[in-house]
Amino acid sequence: MSDIIEITDFSAPELDVYARLTEAQLMNRFEPAKGMFIAESPKVIHRALDGGCRPVSLLMERKDITGAAREIIARCPGVPVYTADEELLCALTGYHLTRGVLCAMRRPKLPAVEEICAGASRVTVLENVMNPTNVGAIFRSAAALGMDAVLLTPGCSDPLYRRSVRVSMGTVFQIPWTFTDRWPEKGMAQLRSLGFRTAAMALSESAVSIDDRHLMSEEKLAIVLGSEGDGLTNATIAICDYTVKIPMYHGVDSLNVAAASAVAFWQLRKLGGNEQ
Repeated sequence: MSDIIEITDFSAPELDVYARLTEAQLMNRFEPAKGMFIAESPKVIHRALDGGCRPVSLLMERKDITGAAREIIARCPGVPVYTADEELLCALTGYHLTRGVLCAMRRPKLPAVEEICAGASRVTVLENVMNPTNVGAIFRSAAALGMDAVLLTPGCSDPLYRRSVRVSMGTVFQIPWTFTDRWPEKGMAQLRSLGFRTAAMALSESAVSIDDRHLMSEEKLAIVLGSEGDGLTNATIAICDYTVKIPMYHGVDSLNVAAASAVAFWQLRKLGGNEQ
């Protein structure tokens, strides 16, 4: 059974994770085994638990103990539950807990590229996508539209930032993902060694349309998406097997990377896969 703890001292060190640590401090780059992240809302917390993430503590309003968080508490025996009324929690965290429940969790160990690509037919690579909202939205589209895994270059925003997790609706715990080293040379070589052809989503006169039949028929395909504003680097485009564009109308030259990802994932998904 969990220990219900009424908050009386805002300065208690066990509340630092919710009130005083930055995202970078939570990540704990110098001691990865001690790194944490915050999952917000019952749905997201359930998905994190389903994904094997280990809870450290919970923070919620009193009413949620027997309400929205009842099943979560039951799944976290022995995990401390910190609680207070809405006004006190707002003073502690600096914002209203509109989704009711926060859970501090240990960061899982990241798998190797080879591990998450084993058996995959469609993966996406994010190159220097820095906005946490975009990262979360791309993960949600990847989960919904048939991607098997997500690879991120070191310049990307962390998928376990609180906003990324929230925007993804917890799909960051459902789609396998990891960071790749020395992109694009080493990362691209790894993908090729695993049998993937690569498709750079980029504006170019030589680009093929996203509905190109050769592109769509590739058995194993990695869809590479670039940063907000600048797009993919020239080095990445030059190494990829395909340069691909989404046809546009009314003089629009491009889509936001999150919107473009949804179009690409739907069009290039592996037919006969996991559609429901």
